[in-house]
Amino acid sequence: MGKVIALANQKGGVGKTTTAISLSASLAVLDKKVLLIDADPQANATSGIGFEVNDVKTSIYECIVNDIDPKNIILKSKVPGLDLIPSHIDLVGAEIEMLNLPNREKLLSVVIDKVRDEYDFIFIDCSPSLGLITVNSLTAADSIIIPVQCEYFALEGLGKLLNTVKIIQSRLNPKLDIEGFLLTMFDSRLNLSNQVYEDVKSHFGSMVFNTVISRNVKLSEAPSYGMPVILYDAGSSGAKSYMNLAREIIRKQEIEAKVNINN
Repeated sequence: MGKVIALANQKGGVGKTTTAISLSASLAVLDKKVLLIDADPQANATSGIGFEVNDVKTSIYECIVNDIDPKNIILKSKVPGLDLIPSHIDLVGAEIEMLNLPNREKLLSVVIDKVRDEYDFIFIDCSPSLGLITVNSLTAADSIIIPVQCEYFALEGLGKLLNTVKIIQSRLNPKLDIEGFLLTMFDSRLNLSNQVYEDVKSHFGSMVFNTVISRNVKLSEAPSYGMPVILYDAGSSGAKSYMNLAREIIRKQEIEAKVNINN
């Protein structure tokens, strides 16, 4: 059964979608079967992985609202082993349509359960908000990765997100865990970046990934070419960082599996 990981932060521009694409592709390169679900109406993960958003006829929206089988809309990416359930601007209206549906917070869980056994990892790229789609994502997830930008106001809003996580844990998904805080856009030359790094480490300790994603031009360029950075420039520091993050996540999963066996 695949592990479902949501990438969420209601603050925009923190590297959430870049992480969703790059981490998914890196795990696929490491021979894992990966599904990326684009749950953001902006559909940046869809275009960033190589698909023209205007050509998408059926998306995660239809799966949630119209009960379309996700197996029928899965797209194969340029990276072997990495599949995509695309998004579309129509997803903006999904939250309104979901309001009167029964078990509205668990609709995405139902969708994911139909394909969960076919993947090692399923990543959900959430929108930069704490709306109903994000609540669905956190309800469906086993854990959450929280990207934190190494810039001013980095910790702003994290309290609200963590409070939302606690509410989800208490009311909808008691098994939801924090996979880790991921520091992004780090620049060791800047005192501010180093200060944010120290602040996040002091607040969250071992919950912070050892891997830090530094600022890298190739990471910024890759989406405009419709490909993950591992395909765009595998030798770049950005690609190497996300490969390290992928290995870190695999090691963590292996440790968790051993603990579960011993218990």
